[in-house]
Amino acid sequence: MLKINLKQLEAFVATAEFSSFTKASEELFLTQSTVSSHISALENTLGIRLIQRSARQRVTLTKEGELVYREAREILDRCQALQDLKNQDREHQLVIGASSVPGQCLMPEIMEDFLTATPDCHYVQLRGDSVKIHQYLAQRKANLGFVGIATNPKEYHYHPVAEDRLVLITANKEPYQTLYRSGTSGLELLSMPMILRDENSGTRQEMEQFLLRNRISPGDLNIIAQIDNPEAIRSSVSRGLGVSIMSVLAAREYLLSDRLLAFELGDQGAFRNIYLTWRKDALLTPAEQKFLEFVQSRPLVTASI
Repeated sequence: MLKINLKQLEAFVATAEFSSFTKASEELFLTQSTVSSHISALENTLGIRLIQRSARQRVTLTKEGELVYREAREILDRCQALQDLKNQDREHQLVIGASSVPGQCLMPEIMEDFLTATPDCHYVQLRGDSVKIHQYLAQRKANLGFVGIATNPKEYHYHPVAEDRLVLITANKEPYQTLYRSGTSGLELLSMPMILRDENSGTRQEMEQFLLRNRISPGDLNIIAQIDNPEAIRSSVSRGLGVSIMSVLAAREYLLSDRLLAFELGDQGAFRNIYLTWRKDALLTPAEQKFLEFVQSRPLVTASI
């Protein structure tokens, strides 16, 4: 007779993925004491310690806990797959996470083409920055996601769907118009008041890596605002509130309509890929598998102005 039950595995897996009893209890709609009791019962049954508890309330897995987590996660995934068999809608539904730039600039065209070729499918789009999309995938709230940075190639597949580049954007007005005509580099404008993306965005992380490669400390920038919405940044820059470093894909509409100017970041520039990503151990539905194959068959998009 089995002494382990799914409630214990769910409590353990949620706590491991959130690194928090509090967040795990909120996710499972249980009290913290119930979550803790489930995990203690699992530890007693297995005869090993799974979680290290710290004074700061942040939990980490023991080495044994990491092994048990992988097995427990797979068991829960397979149970979910069995439960979904009765839901025929899942066969035709996609749940896709997308960070800001791919969600706004790539997904509409991709989904239009995919739904034209596969009219019986429909999709739900989850929004967030690149870090949030990885969290959705880790929590199995989505199996596929578009992100601007590859953070964990050990556990995730990353298929490049677009090559993007970063530029420094300014309002299309003086003194920037004169500087633009003279061929000024965006690197020469880094002392201007700067509006940045949030710290978890792929654009922000790639920007900071580019600056460090050029021996420029991100802390030396004259940052006047940090905004998590690319549209708000584009609008603010076009009004002359400051300059920003943004991807060409994100700025393209404003650049084509002459509301912004784009200054290249030096001779070599700053490039990044946008990826479709999924967990290596993900159990894809038929619709998700069709979408994955569809995206993989498309040519790489190259951002241009």
